[in-house]
Amino acid sequence: MTESPAPEPGYLRLRATGELAVRARIASERLERCDLCPRRCRVNRRVVPLRGATCRVGARAVVHGAFPHFGEERCLSGSAGSGTIFFSGCNLRCDYCQNWETSQEGEGREVAPGELAATMLDLQRQGCHNVNLVSPSHVVAQVLEAVALAADQGLRVPLVYNTGGYDASEALALLDGVVDIYMPDLKYGDDLAGRRYSGVRNYATVNRAAVREMHRQVGDLRLDNRGLAHRGLLVRHLVLPGEVAGTRKVLRFVAREVSPSTWINLMDQYRPCYHAFDHPEIARRPSREELCSARAEASRLGLNRLEAG
Repeated sequence: MTESPAPEPGYLRLRATGELAVRARIASERLERCDLCPRRCRVNRRVVPLRGATCRVGARAVVHGAFPHFGEERCLSGSAGSGTIFFSGCNLRCDYCQNWETSQEGEGREVAPGELAATMLDLQRQGCHNVNLVSPSHVVAQVLEAVALAADQGLRVPLVYNTGGYDASEALALLDGVVDIYMPDLKYGDDLAGRRYSGVRNYATVNRAAVREMHRQVGDLRLDNRGLAHRGLLVRHLVLPGEVAGTRKVLRFVAREVSPSTWINLMDQYRPCYHAFDHPEIARRPSREELCSARAEASRLGLNRLEAG
């Protein structure tokens, strides 16, 4: 599925009609009674000190780092890197989080919308193939405001929404036509696992609805003549030991309810850390047999755009 040349990013079309600025304003207003993630805390995130917001992030995004990343999927990293912006805070509480200092402890620095926009433009100037927003589910309003500013100043690369997969319908409606590439996790095959390991009661239910909507918006992943992604859905699933994540259920959902042409990365880098040792069943790495079994199941289901790593 190769296309050339790649079309311009969707947010530029919305900018031309004034819709991008409207979306940014609507999202910003919703921070006063925030419902932009499935937690729907209804907290006024403009008030200091902030109380009651699960993500622990107020009116400004907190950024831990931004740089060209060469370890993302090959269709994102290419030769010049994916322009990653790592946001601090999270709307999940994964007991095995490998970046817990950022997601749970909030390491990072508050940035104003103009500074976030400047970061996007700087990544573009460095030659990055895209701007890759890592863990953005709780900062949708801040991202939209920054994208609107950056688009006015010459941002032209695709926008990647790199999410833990716990995303609200309200947020996805605001992102429709703004995001070019959705890259959600599909962490679990059922809600029970999400409750046990990530501290939310309805992860799989919300996640499946979100992934269906993401696919509706952007379709299957499409590449340009350099092999770089410019639009579509790319999903990730981290294989946990002992099939506790419900890998087979996840793969069946993708194949039967999203698209057999979905680009899926079956990730093999799980290692126990943070609070993983509180759960004996995940206090080890997955075995070679478990990883091979996951890949075999994907092949059996006809998921032929498989990346393992």
